[in-house]
Amino acid sequence: MSKDLSNYRKSYEKQELLESNCPENPMELFQTWFKLADESDTIFETNAMSISTIGKDGFPKNRVVLLKKFTWEGFIFYTNYTSEKGKAIAENNRICLSFFWAGLEQQIIIKGKAEKLAENLSDGYFDSRPDGSKLGAWASNQSEIVSSREELDKNLKTFEDKFEGKEINRPKHWGGYLVKPISIEFWQGRPNRMHDRLRYSLQKDFSWKLERLAP
Repeated sequence: MSKDLSNYRKSYEKQELLESNCPENPMELFQTWFKLADESDTIFETNAMSISTIGKDGFPKNRVVLLKKFTWEGFIFYTNYTSEKGKAIAENNRICLSFFWAGLEQQIIIKGKAEKLAENLSDGYFDSRPDGSKLGAWASNQSEIVSSREELDKNLKTFEDKFEGKEINRPKHWGGYLVKPISIEFWQGRPNRMHDRLRYSLQKDFSWKLERLAP
């Protein structure tokens, strides 16, 4: 199958991003952009983000996960600690997160270090999940090879029976990560591919240095 994509292009003309409009702390700008994206009718899942890790095979791998919270410290998501991404983070906790909000012609690219959340914080979030999602965390050996869909359904039924009428506690292999950023780049599409790219870099004194990058 062959399809020529060379003429797929779009002129970005919605907004601009100037240093004079940027706060000292990038988390303030992230909060502003996230709120605009969340209120936009053009964006389906504002908190969907790609996460890139380096596996034991030396290859980077991207996948989409959901951001569940952001604070002044960083960005929180949850996963199976024994999954492919969990094992990769255990080996190398330097990861990259990115958001792309096409309706606003914006990207945010975050480099940071991931660390496990305290167990009580993971417990608190797990308790807020629907029972089906809780059972899924028990039933799925994430990233492992399975023989069929039937095997997955059988595993789920096993845990449905096990926890019937009981509280579904958090499995120890499942929990949260906090990604503490060391670099946050804000990308705003502009005409003629002359996009605005402003990067915040964390300094030794924990201040942030703001620099413009060529598009």
